[in-house]
Amino acid sequence: MREVEEDTQEWIAGKHPVMEALRSGREINKIWVAEQAQKAAQPIMLEAKKAGLVVQIVDKRKLDQMVEGVPHQGVVAQAAAYRYYEIDELLARAKESGELPFFLLLDEIEDPHNLGSILRTAECTGVHGVIIPKRRSASLTATVSKTSAGAVEYMPVARITNMAQTIDKLKEAGVWVAGADVGAKQDVYSSSTKFDMPLAIVIGNEAKGIGRLIREKCDFLIKLPMNGQLNSLNASVAAGVLMYEVLRQRLSK
Repeated sequence: MREVEEDTQEWIAGKHPVMEALRSGREINKIWVAEQAQKAAQPIMLEAKKAGLVVQIVDKRKLDQMVEGVPHQGVVAQAAAYRYYEIDELLARAKESGELPFFLLLDEIEDPHNLGSILRTAECTGVHGVIIPKRRSASLTATVSKTSAGAVEYMPVARITNMAQTIDKLKEAGVWVAGADVGAKQDVYSSSTKFDMPLAIVIGNEAKGIGRLIREKCDFLIKLPMNGQLNSLNASVAAGVLMYEVLRQRLSK
């Protein structure tokens, strides 16, 4: 069974996220379009009509109130709450793909913009699932959906209570766990760093990095080379670089 958010509905904001939600078959209750955005929203309105959905034309200020602080481009949808996957479902999805399993574990990523960006890159690089903790972590919201440019509709996300136990479960399934850590000795671009194996990469918190217990659970630690005055990257940027290095290595086989 998939876990459903305590709230029974979620807001989706922006032309692209709403269109991707429609195309993915997401359960949508209603769509609102601002009066000034009707022309630009014609493709969405046609798609909604085909799906038998209600589209209401309203003043832009109503949308501002619905998704306060989220750029909506004159389009907002109300949908059933995002569904979270079980770890077994992610493992099954990877097996069905016929590819080497590739997962991301996000250790307390708190910024919804970082989570959205990571989901977008994960979808583009063939990640089979993203795993987040229930506590001290951003969850799937309108901001995350908007930042992910609709990738949230296609990238399975598991929400777990214990990251250490989840790592143990992945290891039991034959998945190697690599932690991205600024203090690691192994450079991601070293000739000895190979990603041609069932793999899960752990990305740490924006400020603290990976927690001590989680770091100790990793099979190996990797770092990105730094050549400037700063010694760390934004979490979503670091995750993106690592995901593309995994993809690069796998495509070159």
